[in-house]
Amino acid sequence: MKIAIVGAGPAGSLLACYLAKGGHRVDVYERRSDPRGHDDAEGRSINLGLSARGVRALTDVGLMSEIWPLTVPMRGRAVHTPDGHVSFHPYGTRQEEILHSIRRRDLVVSLIRHASAAGVTFHFDTPLTDLPEGDAVVGADGAFSTVRTLMQRTVRADFRQEFLPWGYKELTIPRVPSHHEALHVWPGGDDGLIVTHPNLDGSATATLFLPYERFAEITDPEAFFARRFPDALDLIPDLAKEYAERPVGHLVSVRTAPWHHEGRIVLIGDAAHAVYPFYGQGMNSALEDCTVLDACVAEHGDDLAAAFAEFERRRRPHTDVLDELSRQNFVELRERVRSPLHAARKRADLMLARAFPGRWVPLYTMVSHTTTPYADALARAERQDAVLRWAALGGAGLAAIAMLARKVR
Repeated sequence: MKIAIVGAGPAGSLLACYLAKGGHRVDVYERRSDPRGHDDAEGRSINLGLSARGVRALTDVGLMSEIWPLTVPMRGRAVHTPDGHVSFHPYGTRQEEILHSIRRRDLVVSLIRHASAAGVTFHFDTPLTDLPEGDAVVGADGAFSTVRTLMQRTVRADFRQEFLPWGYKELTIPRVPSHHEALHVWPGGDDGLIVTHPNLDGSATATLFLPYERFAEITDPEAFFARRFPDALDLIPDLAKEYAERPVGHLVSVRTAPWHHEGRIVLIGDAAHAVYPFYGQGMNSALEDCTVLDACVAEHGDDLAAAFAEFERRRRPHTDVLDELSRQNFVELRERVRSPLHAARKRADLMLARAFPGRWVPLYTMVSHTTTPYADALARAERQDAVLRWAALGGAGLAAIAMLARKVR
């Protein structure tokens, strides 16, 4: 079949690799210029966190061996407090339970090269006002998808777009003094949040999240950092310059239905289910979409209507859950990670995972370090939490009985 993909980002380029591998003729249309010639991020996040779902997809198309040298491992969170103390919290109990930081451009360029070598034709600098020709069109063109807009002109569709009242700027830390292989977090509650991703050269990209109106209100970023994130101030020597020059990025979530129309159009990635970035799963979920859609197309042959319907049936319940998890993790990152009670709960989760391997698996582990479907992961985590609550109540009850017995004696 001849399939047109709109969007040459990670999802569109990966799906092109899958479909070309399956023997289909694939054309990819992208309004931006070819990233192999330059780096044009247009305010989008510089770094991405690759986890198990993305690794599986890239392995499927034979690209992971090329990607590994472009990544930096993130073995856990390094949480900073206002007094300068840094505590390290590993992501999992096993060596392979880590995340991998990669620059967006490096990933996209590798995918485009791989797809081009497989016979995919890319059309850059090609904004679309109508759907391209082909047996099917795939909308992989992001949260503000043109394909979705065109499809919904003729389809009864539900659509919900929500902007978080926070934005972000990306700043540069030239050298991380400790815990380079970690995701550094400066939780600031309602007044801000900093998250960093390490780079191959020893630097890190720091993402400053703030309530949107605060960006315009801050006229002296160094004074603001001195108050809110004092130990981060010394790490960003060009803070004032970068703060003035870097754009403020938007944070948007999207839910829509349906994802497909008459076997002719299907949406994947952010075009179908954009989420906030706070669980680090937006890109990984989009790459997993490609794995599932490729399997559905292979199973249903020329019946694309059945393939697209099956794809949506398999994925929607899980991406809806991911949307909720991403919202919850926003609160965790900016507030709960510095709570002793939260840290104790996380340690208990890891202790139980070590004591009962395979039987007790923390939610974060299932989401980030396995390919367990998101809704299944959440359901299992809720069952585990119920067991933990009953055990705590039982322990408290036994302690009360013991105290009463001592008094009686």
